[in-house]
Amino acid sequence: MNRSLIKFITDFGPLLIFFIFYYQNDKDLKVAIPPFIIATLISLAFIYFLEKRIPMVPLIGGILVTFFGGLTLYFDNKIFFYHKPTIINLLFAGVLFFGKFFSEKPLLKIFFQNTLNLEDEGWKKLNYRWIYFFIFLALLNITVVETQTEEFWVNFKVWGLLPITFIFTAFQIPLINKYKIEEQ
Repeated sequence: MNRSLIKFITDFGPLLIFFIFYYQNDKDLKVAIPPFIIATLISLAFIYFLEKRIPMVPLIGGILVTFFGGLTLYFDNKIFFYHKPTIINLLFAGVLFFGKFFSEKPLLKIFFQNTLNLEDEGWKKLNYRWIYFFIFLALLNITVVETQTEEFWVNFKVWGLLPITFIFTAFQIPLINKYKIEEQ
């Protein structure tokens, strides 16, 4: 099986399972959370089995899905699950922001050093753009949670956040191209 396909399945399979269980069970978030947690853990185990390591972003996401899903079920309060995307995005923004105090290089450069080769100025600008973007996503999630129905939030989480992230990422291509260091 193609590695890209496996990555896609392990990244988005748990979310699809969550979405299916949510709609097949009269839009009951508490019924959809356990299969989501299980699918997420299976996905992480599968990644580990294939690569003998789990990348940091899926690992943190899996821990937070399990933690906030568990809190939601234990306390019978959906607010924990609603704010998981807020907390994840603020956590990522904080790591990127405070990372500059602990590392000489922007953390994005460390995370993507094997994928992108940019001038330091490009890494710095890209790092700040992602910080602002993660803060934007956190505020957007809070706004949707506070102003919309649960069903709208579920659809926004599945069909809104992902396309917004893809669009933002695509808009970074000119910056990446501007600061790309050409291989000799």
